[in-house]
Amino acid sequence: MRLYLINPSNPLVSVVNVKESRWNRYRVWKPLSLMVLAGVTPAGWDITIVDENLGVPDYLAMPRPDLVGITAFTSQANRAYELADHFRGQGVPIVMGGIHATMCIDEVIERVDSVVTREAEGVWPQLLDDARHGRLKRRYDGGFAEITDVAPARHDLLPTGYALGAIQTTRGCPLNCSFCSVTAFNGVHYRQRPIADVVREFQSIREKRVLVVDDNLIGIRPEHIARAKDLFRALARANLQKEWIAQATINFADDEELLSLAAKAGCRGVFIGFESPTPEGLRELGKKFNLSKGRDFRASVRRIQRHGILVAGSFILGLDIDEPGIGKRIAETATHYGVDYLNTLFLTPLPGTRLWDQMKAEDRIALDSFPEDWKYYTLTYPVAHYRHFACDGIIQEMKSCDGRFYSLPRVLRRLWRNLWRRRRPLITLIGNLSYRSNLRLSCKAYADFVLICQNQRRGRATAGNPELKVPSRKLKVG
Repeated sequence: MRLYLINPSNPLVSVVNVKESRWNRYRVWKPLSLMVLAGVTPAGWDITIVDENLGVPDYLAMPRPDLVGITAFTSQANRAYELADHFRGQGVPIVMGGIHATMCIDEVIERVDSVVTREAEGVWPQLLDDARHGRLKRRYDGGFAEITDVAPARHDLLPTGYALGAIQTTRGCPLNCSFCSVTAFNGVHYRQRPIADVVREFQSIREKRVLVVDDNLIGIRPEHIARAKDLFRALARANLQKEWIAQATINFADDEELLSLAAKAGCRGVFIGFESPTPEGLRELGKKFNLSKGRDFRASVRRIQRHGILVAGSFILGLDIDEPGIGKRIAETATHYGVDYLNTLFLTPLPGTRLWDQMKAEDRIALDSFPEDWKYYTLTYPVAHYRHFACDGIIQEMKSCDGRFYSLPRVLRRLWRNLWRRRRPLITLIGNLSYRSNLRLSCKAYADFVLICQNQRRGRATAGNPELKVPSRKLKVG
């Protein structure tokens, strides 16, 4: 039996289009969820994993599969449906899972043969057995998997060409921020894989550099921190000769022993969600954890960096509290904190989040022609009605933010600072140049996006009068 597992592309997300820029190779993540499913696939299935971010293959030239599994974030849903139409046209059954399938099951189930909600590992072998015998159910609910029993991901099934490997050591996040769908999908309960299993899987990864995809690597409670320290000790003892980056909350900086152990274990970078430069913004987003203990974020960033660990800071633009000038303020705040990279995103109501419920109730979801408009839900387009900004206004704030932080003088200043302190200057340069490279692509994409939004508004305003309607225009980047 032949099984295709596909990670769809989104042509609007130029940042993961490797052909657009050589720098994007460092910002393409492996589809780990498909590799994990391959790891729990019983013998007798010939598995092919297709990651369209590396290029869309000629499916017609490939052998006909017996089953196709597709995963999708919300922004990938349109492409997922195109793939489903293609293979169903050949009589191949389609099963779709992932966050979007879980949060929008009624939409998805109309377009595929079977849907898996939540975490698929627990039901995947049964689904495959049902598919083999022609009794595929319309829905399988995986619930929250016992990750202590999950088999290692199949790292051997993807080609070389990735700059980073990928691994997961925990699931779930206890913070439950209003804009994030992690808690809705993976739950509040913080689950950890056995440390020995993590070390063995680390050893099986070909790449020297690895992305730890955990949404919150170290957790927030004392027992979570203790487990993280044990994991770091085990990785250091194994002497894997690998370097890795991870996501954590600002409490990563609170424990010097934790930082020292992380560095010894190979940690070279951490992605931290600062979210807003103001306490009011953090309260609006439900991220009060960042306000606890009266932390000095600048001092926290420096403590992390003293251990040779680079810091990428994430902020969200478009909060109700935000006013004109917020783009400049975020850039200046990130510069003051001393982060090595800045990743600013538009406030985006994703299905399944409290923010979605709130904005939907307030009729503030601007791009709501679904499923067509899902492709814009990449966090890099302003898809909502923002309290103090029109569409073009909030885009100008984003341009101001990125242009200021990634100006050439500031990039060179960060490079010199890390060179002087012997803190990974080459990686600093590559990361900053990658962001600068995509600023030009973003400007073109934003210009097209504004025109499309204007046309959509004009089309709605003239609905019922065909003589006044404007032709639709398809957004294309690259």
